[in-house]
Formats: sequence, structure tokens, C-alpha cells
Amino acid sequence: MNTPGAFAIQLLKGKLAIPAPSGEEKAAADYLEAQLAKAGLAPFRIGHNVCAYSPKNREGRKLLMLNSHIDTVKPAAGYTFNPFAPFEKDGKLFGLGSNDAGASLAALTESFMHLCTVDLPFNLLLALSCEEENSGPGGIGLVTQQLKGIDCAIVGEPTSMRVAVAERGLLVLDGTAQGVAGHAARNEGVNAVYVALDDIDVIRNYAFDKVSPLLGAVKKTVTVISGGTQHNVVPATCCFVVDVRPNECYTNREIADALQAVVKSKLSARSLNNKCSFTPAGHPLWRCAEQLGLDTYVSPTTSDWMRLDLPAVKMGPGASERSHSADEFVYLDEIRQGIREYVRFITELNV
Repeated sequence: MNTPGAFAIQLLKGKLAIPAPSGEEKAAADYLEAQLAKAGLAPFRIGHNVCAYSPKNREGRKLLMLNSHIDTVKPAAGYTFNPFAPFEKDGKLFGLGSNDAGASLAALTESFMHLCTVDLPFNLLLALSCEEENSGPGGIGLVTQQLKGIDCAIVGEPTSMRVAVAERGLLVLDGTAQGVAGHAARNEGVNAVYVALDDIDVIRNYAFDKVSPLLGAVKKTVTVISGGTQHNVVPATCCFVVDVRPNECYTNREIADALQAVVKSKLSARSLNNKCSFTPAGHPLWRCAEQLGLDTYVSPTTSDWMRLDLPAVKMGPGASERSHSADEFVYLDEIRQGIREYVRFITELNV
């Protein structure tokens, strides 16, 4: 490979200069499509998702998808520079989306271009998707609806090139406890705060029977509570929020229903779609990571993987803790290392 990283870094600089918050990716997608075509590929669009097949693909082979996302969150407060004016300094590339997940997108794209010249025992699909940050309907889910036959995937996210073989899902429950307003001095009414506290204690101590050998037990944490308006009024309502981190033993609906059955408060799920993801031990993706001596782990964060009903691993250049932060950056060497590791991993993979 000639000068690893040169194409990826230039591609990323151009992308960072184009605002692409979730749902507004058209201009960035146009840019990426044009750059892929200029590089000799045959990109095509599914909405604002930019895709390309390797010209080396052959009928009858398994299909590996290389996926990362185009979109970004909106700029965090505290930026000390224009987040859409990327620049290099001290071996770093600064700009909104440079770390999450521009570095992965650019490194996967250059890796894909190199691998398009290699005879692999499986086929390749590059899918640069939109609407990852807001879990929108026009993102990777739309791609997998229209492109059939995808067998497994590498999802590019900032993991410091560690290989996530599973990631926790997320279920957020809004609880509303109902009481009856009354005068505090006369001990009237039904105190909704007490109802909420009783329910919170039940949720805190409730244990789901099934414990995953990979993801552990279902984790529940009450993170917000609010109730009451005046010191002398017994509150009629009290609201609280439960952050639930599922394992693969239960669906989000099963978890929500089980908790609702043991409390008086009304529990409402914000979304049931943020499922946990895992790849079974022994799958070729996992075996490849082990054979190469790469660090495997369970990711605490979600990604587009949760919208894929197929085996995958999550790996990419950059550090997760930099995501969504002000003055976002990625090290240029992280991009170069990412390309080397992606190519090594995919070259050694046997699906």
C-alpha cells in the first residue's frame, strides 16, 4: 500500500468541512460519493447512505460489510475554534466528527480501496451510513433492507482499535407515580413521592434471573427524580427515570414488562429498539481477533451494530472518550494504524 493514510486524511479533511448533523447529511454524502467515484470505484446511493461493492466480488461468496457513519452530533459547548474548519496541529487533526466516527470512516474507505485490488475468499461491501447518532429510519437499517445477502460486518467506531465482540443495549424508562394532592399540615392526600420511592426501591432490588456469560446481569439505575411544587402541598405526581442496560437474554419489551408488573408507577419506554449486540464465541470474526492477538471486550456504548441482525465486531481508530466533546480531534497516526489493522484483520479473516 503506497503511503498509508494519505487518501484517508485528505478525505476526512474534506468531510469535516461539511456540516453533517443527523438528518442533514446530503452535502457530506454528495462529497463522499464524488470522492469514491474519482478514486475509480462505482459508488451508489440509498438515500444519503453511500455504498460500493468491490470489483473483485464473485457470485457464491459470503459478503462482509465495512460500515461507519457519516453524520455527527451538533457541536458541543466550549469549542475554541470553528468546528467546521479542520486543521492539523501537533500530529492531530481537529474538527467535529474527526474522532466519532470520521477517522473510522476514512480508514475503512482507504482499506476498502486497497482490498479492492486483492483476491479475497469473500466479497466486500462499503456502506457509509447516515442517521447513526439519532437512530433515524434512513440509516443503516435502510441499507440492510435493500441490500440482501450481507453475512457479517465490521462497524467502524472509535475503540482504539480494540475489538468489541458485544455491546450493551440501552432501555430508558420514564416512570410516573400518581398520588392525590392534599395539605401537608393535615396529612391529607396520597404522597406521590412516597409511591415513587417505594417503586424505586423495588426496581433497585429486582433481579432478572438470566445472567449472560458475556454481558452479565441486566443493570438498572435510577438517574433522575422530580416531584412536588410547594413545601406545604402533598405532591400528586412524581417522575423518575430508569437507565437499563440489557443483556442478550431478554428483549427490551420483556424487561419493560417485567418491571411494570412489580411497580405501581406507570413506566414508559422511550424506545425499544436499542438492543444489545453480540457475536457468538467461535464466529470467524471473533476467531480472527484472537488469532491476531487483538484485545477483545464488551463495549458499554451503542452504535449502528444494534440495527444489524447479523454477526459483527466494532473497531476503529480514535478513543471513545473523545466522542461528542468540544475541540474534538484524532491523531493522524491513529488513522494510519487503523488502516494497517483493518487490512491485516480483513486479510486474515476467513468467513
